[in-house]
Amino acid sequence: MRFSLDFLDEIRVRVPISAIVGTRVTFDRKKSNVSRGDFWACCPFHGEKTPSFHCDDRRGRYHCFGCGVSGDHFRFLVELDGLGFKEAVERLADMAGVPLPQQTPVDREREAARASLYDVMEMAAQFFERQLQEEGAAARQYLHRRELGLGMQKTFRLGYAADSRNRLKEFLVGKGVGKDQLEASGLLVSGEDIPVPYDRFRDRVMFPIEDLRGRVVGFGGRALAADVRAKYLNSPETELFHKGRMLYNAARARRACQAQGGAAAKPVVVTEGYMDVIALASAGFAQAVAPLGTALTEEQLALLWRFSPEPVLCFDGDEAGRKAAYRALERAMPLVKAGVSLQFVLLPDGKDPDDIIREGGAGAFAQLLKQAVPLADMLWQKETENTAFATPESRAALERRLKEAAFAIKDESLRHYYLQDIRERMRNAFRPVFTPYAKGGRASRSDFPDIMQQGRFQVSRSLSQSELVKPKGAQIPLREAGILAILVNHPGLWHEYFEELAALTFENADLTGLHRTMLDILAEWHPEDGAAMQELLDKRGQAQIIGRIMQMIGNAGLRSAQTAAPPEDAREALKQALYLYRRTYFLHKQLREIEAELLKNPDIEVFATLKDIKSELERTNATEALIEGFGQWEENP
Repeated sequence: MRFSLDFLDEIRVRVPISAIVGTRVTFDRKKSNVSRGDFWACCPFHGEKTPSFHCDDRRGRYHCFGCGVSGDHFRFLVELDGLGFKEAVERLADMAGVPLPQQTPVDREREAARASLYDVMEMAAQFFERQLQEEGAAARQYLHRRELGLGMQKTFRLGYAADSRNRLKEFLVGKGVGKDQLEASGLLVSGEDIPVPYDRFRDRVMFPIEDLRGRVVGFGGRALAADVRAKYLNSPETELFHKGRMLYNAARARRACQAQGGAAAKPVVVTEGYMDVIALASAGFAQAVAPLGTALTEEQLALLWRFSPEPVLCFDGDEAGRKAAYRALERAMPLVKAGVSLQFVLLPDGKDPDDIIREGGAGAFAQLLKQAVPLADMLWQKETENTAFATPESRAALERRLKEAAFAIKDESLRHYYLQDIRERMRNAFRPVFTPYAKGGRASRSDFPDIMQQGRFQVSRSLSQSELVKPKGAQIPLREAGILAILVNHPGLWHEYFEELAALTFENADLTGLHRTMLDILAEWHPEDGAAMQELLDKRGQAQIIGRIMQMIGNAGLRSAQTAAPPEDAREALKQALYLYRRTYFLHKQLREIEAELLKNPDIEVFATLKDIKSELERTNATEALIEGFGQWEENP
């Protein structure tokens, strides 16, 4: 049924979106401004400790600055509760006291047919459940061997289809189900060349497949006889059942993924089959789902991302499992975006989740989940496994394949970082080995102290005092000054990168104080422009440090960090500066670790690594200088 925009707008006007969202979250009292219809909470779609989920009654919208979800009243119910759009509209119309528009006769007829099909599928599910207990001895033995007790059988409503061509058909006909309904349900095999329709499922363990509202819409059947051509058989496509858009156990898994009772949200776990899902649920992993006998589709990926931003895909570690993982990777690459990706677990060769749990318990599988590989790592593994790269041509071919995969990403920002990641991986994988020469040829490990003394690699002071790793707490790096200046002058950008910005650390104590003061202000107030933020900071004693950093960015010509900069310029400059901050922070951390290692182990390879990191830092600094002044310029003492 279609609803007019005027009808939907009337519902939005009558019901504040905070009234809908507030039933599923607890609003942060300090950060929210009730009088302005401005609410903040921890996101119900992903686990977090700092409220970054914003709900705005004036606009009738919600947005999470952490995971990126956004929408209106109806989308909230569709995404979080798994309702269909029509059901969401009906629920909100009832809350608003707005009568639903009258349906046409065609609409009513179609709705009635769908409703009757749900009834037919429910009757079939109940029939199969009874058959399991009354006639399904072989099916019960199979489930017993798989260690599935009566409790899990009831939870997943497992059943049995007798080895008969008409047992189910006769039962449904006896309940008054007509021929058209029988054929539309997909429970019978019928067609012009089949004079007498017969039961589709025979001598099989039956797995009801439910939609997001928990209604039975189809079945999967596992054959008990060894000589059957199709080990698993699913319902055909029907008015209710679309296997490319659904996931087994989706309704239960969606609830299990959500943050509850202060516990963080869990990532949804994707396995290969029904029995894997039930075995995992038996071991406490209720957030498991499975595709319905096909490779993951775009619709199924979109459904998974409604449950959690980084689903974990589990595949067998054999060749078939790796190929399935790579197909999922290729399908996902055009769809991933900032905050939405995949992780992968390749199980030990020849084992499925049930085997892992039987041998090592739930803890063994939990450990595998902790070792899940990010999408970028899986892409690298796919293109490099079982291949030697001894020639420039082979390395160039590898780089081309990786870049082709990255260019499939539609999200421009994410594509930029994937290309950057590929460059770093290529450089680290194929950088030349540093081997200094002595007078008579290549130096050996035993030559290392002599080389140092001869001045070939002179170190003028103790490494503990080296300029490479010496802290610069008294100085103010221009990059860090620029980041904070942007956030002072454009406070709205805080909420676009809140989690990352809140976690920033600074060597300089004054910058640390300014950063913490802004966080305190954001927790209590909502400054909408730079003037309001500066006024609040001045009242808290931050005027002097603000004056210093503003003078720095003015002298350096950082126009995008200043108050007059267009918001889009400030946003882009902040993105670039944050990337450079992360990169140099990581390199300095590596330098400190290598310094400690070199003091304990004065090995020539460790020293070579130190030189490589220093070179990488210099290259990063050179890149910074190209970005509107965000280089290593520092304030004059």
